[in-house]
Amino acid sequence: MAKKLYVGGLPFSTTNDELRDAFAQAGTVATATVVIDKMSGRSRGFGFVEFENDEEAEKAIAMLNGKDFGGRSLTVNEARPMEANRPRRDRDGGGGGGGFGGGGGGGRRDRW
Repeated sequence: MAKKLYVGGLPFSTTNDELRDAFAQAGTVATATVVIDKMSGRSRGFGFVEFENDEEAEKAIAMLNGKDFGGRSLTVNEARPMEANRPRRDRDGGGGGGGFGGGGGGGRRDRW
């Protein structure tokens, strides 16, 4: 069964092929994807690597977690399922509408 790993701490210049090559030393890489910001088109500094089997994925974690890659320290662990998208204001558990407070009209209105 395939296992997906989260890889954090990637240099922003890392390509999918470079990520694949780095993890290929641990086993057969099924997919390797650097996550790209939709707005800027730049790397977000993390990605995902999927291995064909659990043993190779565990080997990759042991080999590469905490290792230097392009001058940055990698964080490699088993990927967690993505949470359902929630509005940002609800993520911290707090409420509040943000924005501007309601007003009482303000200013003089006798100058029409």
